[in-house]
Amino acid sequence: MHRLFAAIRPPEAIRDQLIDAMDDGPELKWVGDEQVHLTLRFIGEVERPLAEDIAAALARVRAERFALSIAGIGRFDRRGGGALWAGIVPKPPVAALAAKIERACLAAGLAPEHRAFHPHITLARWTRASAHAADAFAQRTRALASEPWPVEAFTLFESHLSRHGAHYEAVADYPLV
Repeated sequence: MHRLFAAIRPPEAIRDQLIDAMDDGPELKWVGDEQVHLTLRFIGEVERPLAEDIAAALARVRAERFALSIAGIGRFDRRGGGALWAGIVPKPPVAALAAKIERACLAAGLAPEHRAFHPHITLARWTRASAHAADAFAQRTRALASEPWPVEAFTLFESHLSRHGAHYEAVADYPLV
């Protein structure tokens, strides 16, 4: 089985800016540099033939290059905790790319994604007991912003899970035109 997702990997300078904004506080589980990405479509676990069909379908996606910027900090709240994330602007070009990737995944045989697309880069996760730390970080960094960076490709990643966390391996890069 292959656990796949399509994403945009920000350039090193943007990743550094995000990592520099993260606290060292132990209450939150911060992502590492390897995990800093903007998910366009979580594909999940698939067998090799379907993985190959997905890779081929993604190669047919055509979209123009665009620029993105970091714009603020937000949070997703879930029953047992949640996630802190950096917002992305402008949303229309990245949403259009995500929609094209979704159509390619459907053409390859995947079930539709029912969750609404919300472009973001996850920074940390927390449990209910550390919600106060998440609130404090979101307040301190709510105005976090970056210079625009060019998005010239998206990547198909394979996620390898272990007791030490997830390790992401780039499977294929798909250039934008």
